[in-house]
Amino acid sequence: MTITTQAKKITESKPFYALTGAGDFAVEKARSYASTVQDKAEVVARELPEKAKGYADAAATRFNRLYDDLASRGRKVVSRVSGEAALELTEVSETAEPAIAAETTSKRTGRARATSSQS
Repeated sequence: MTITTQAKKITESKPFYALTGAGDFAVEKARSYASTVQDKAEVVARELPEKAKGYADAAATRFNRLYDDLASRGRKVVSRVSGEAALELTEVSETAEPAIAAETTSKRTGRARATSSQS
């Protein structure tokens, strides 16, 4: 039997067609899977910035709450150790102007006095 006859006999056999069908089925499923994965990746890519912002906001809220709790706890410890001095310091610090604002105010007041004394 010649090679051409053997090749024709193989390509016209049921096992050959079954193998070809299996290969085609595998390619079809691979393309379908790739399409599904690509669709999911696109959805995740669209939602990622919003989810990341949500996680960052939640973390910032927790850190701020922890910071406030630690400051309160520290204030209690200092008050317990030093008595009334810490409480007075808290009251003063809450009502005092920041140093920069105080300097600006005094410079403006000084300029206003200098201007009114020149008139």
